[in-house]
Amino acid sequence: MALSKQQIAQRIAQELQHNWYVNLGIGIPTLVANYVPKNIDVEFQSENGLLGMGPFPIEGEEDADLINAGKQTVTILQGGSLFDSALSFAMIRGQHVQLTVLGAMEVAQNGDIANWKIPGKLVKGMGGAMDLVASAENIIVAMMHTNKAGESKILKSCSLPLTGVNCVKKVVTNLAVLEIKNNAFYLIERAPGVTVEEIKAATEGDLIIEGEIPEMKFD
Repeated sequence: MALSKQQIAQRIAQELQHNWYVNLGIGIPTLVANYVPKNIDVEFQSENGLLGMGPFPIEGEEDADLINAGKQTVTILQGGSLFDSALSFAMIRGQHVQLTVLGAMEVAQNGDIANWKIPGKLVKGMGGAMDLVASAENIIVAMMHTNKAGESKILKSCSLPLTGVNCVKKVVTNLAVLEIKNNAFYLIERAPGVTVEEIKAATEGDLIIEGEIPEMKFD
């Protein structure tokens, strides 16, 4: 069975390591803050100027002055801090963030990512995505495996305007966990109940399958 957006975020949270600084992009990535394993401490950074971001607030307890990069209300953990975007991007460009989690419209087998513009549609701009992909050494993408028409978004090469090149290390979709290396997608895990054949059929890019592919595990 394909994962929900919440389950995609929950699986990505398993990649977090103790004392990491982690930037969460808009969309599915923001949900990762809700699923931090109990045995580790992680500092979430939001590019609009927030360090120490916590999970989404309980309904009725929102603070309109505390928002993430997607303008959603969030919480701030004890010891967290607020600052201007210039300092925030100095952290990002200075490579002080150990992991960046982004959403995407397309990912290519060489690690290219397209996540900011669909030609013909009005957008306000690229935002901080270009800085994030240019500076981060560890990028995980959270996305749907196919579009609404059932066409693969896991591609040999991106058709949409690129945000970054050769930068994505891992992709977690509603069907699978994929690692990008050697100019191909390596199937690492599959969603519970989803077969390898279903993943192959939904993947346009070169997919490498080595041995038995385990199902994702959730606590």
